[in-house]
Amino acid sequence: MEQIRWLLLIQGLYFLVTGVWPLVSMRTFEAITGPKTDDWLVKTVGLLVTVIAVVLLWEAWQNRIVPEVALLAAGSAAVLLAVDIVYVAKRVIRPVYLLDALPEALFVAAWALAWMLRLR
Repeated sequence: MEQIRWLLLIQGLYFLVTGVWPLVSMRTFEAITGPKTDDWLVKTVGLLVTVIAVVLLWEAWQNRIVPEVALLAAGSAAVLLAVDIVYVAKRVIRPVYLLDALPEALFVAAWALAWMLRLR
């Protein structure tokens, strides 16, 4: 259970930082990730990732885990991972997004491992 709490905390903090970043400084976000045509869309995604972060951090703080939150954590990491890989491959976004794919892949793997260990 303590490992799950740490996973929620780490992923929650990572999502908080990456979600808030374009809201706080679109200029620095675009300096790293490249120019965007729809700032409102980037900020919308940032807000959604921030909301997910708050839920994960709340669960870690409450020291509990419900299956729905684990699904939210694993599913959101999987979706962000897929978006990074697919759209870098299509040359829609810069390869720098693969730096985000790495932690997302680690989160997906950690949730899969947690699920397998729970089934034992």
